[in-house]
Amino acid sequence: MPAQRLPGCRSLHVNEDNGRFVLLAILILVYLLCGAAIFSAIERPSELRARGRWNRTLHNFSEAFNVSLQELSSFLREYESAVAAGIRADSLRPRWDFTGAFYFVGTVVSTIGELVRWRCTDTAAYRPIPMPESRYTIS
Repeated sequence: MPAQRLPGCRSLHVNEDNGRFVLLAILILVYLLCGAAIFSAIERPSELRARGRWNRTLHNFSEAFNVSLQELSSFLREYESAVAAGIRADSLRPRWDFTGAFYFVGTVVSTIGELVRWRCTDTAAYRPIPMPESRYTIS
């Protein structure tokens, strides 16, 4: 006799591979949530202490140099956006001159994509064989 279904409910048919995938996804999500909770519990108190020190420093600076906190905060926001754009206070050279751009391109080329190694194949000829990039196994 076939199993009776309740009206309005559908039987959930999940094959083994999909079930494993869903279980793995749930386990990864739980792992990430636990990691986030642990990391937050460890790092949050020091962040709050640092913010308190920073606020005291801002207040002391504001009092010492007779600058309003709003003006000081506005100036610091402009400074942060300049730093994010690559502007430096004591730059000896521009950040994106030719040597800086060459360094960046070299870093991108050497760390992204497939690594091609030359290996001796069974025909005793050396041929390039694409291998996954690994910083730790480059021979």
